[in-house]
Amino acid sequence: MNGGCVPVGSPRVEGTEQPDRDQVEGAQTDEAIRNELRAVEEELESLRAQARSLRSPIGGRDAGPMDLAENASQLQLAEEQEALIEVLENRRDTLMRKLEARQ
Repeated sequence: MNGGCVPVGSPRVEGTEQPDRDQVEGAQTDEAIRNELRAVEEELESLRAQARSLRSPIGGRDAGPMDLAENASQLQLAEEQEALIEVLENRRDTLMRKLEARQ
């Protein structure tokens, strides 16, 4: 029992609370949303290229022999990239809906 004390962790200092994400997003300008959308699209393009390059040597025979551990490692990296792509695609869709709702 902590006797009513504040739990250990990062202390709360009055006036330093972060606003809710919804409040911040509600205050975003169209330009800020477009800039974020552009950044998300660029990141998606980069991640898709990386995922393709990770998967291409796995099935190709010109890259030379790969051991099972290396093959599994590359597959795992590609799957992680694809999961991140999905998250960014959802974010992109959210941003696009926001822009459409404002018009």
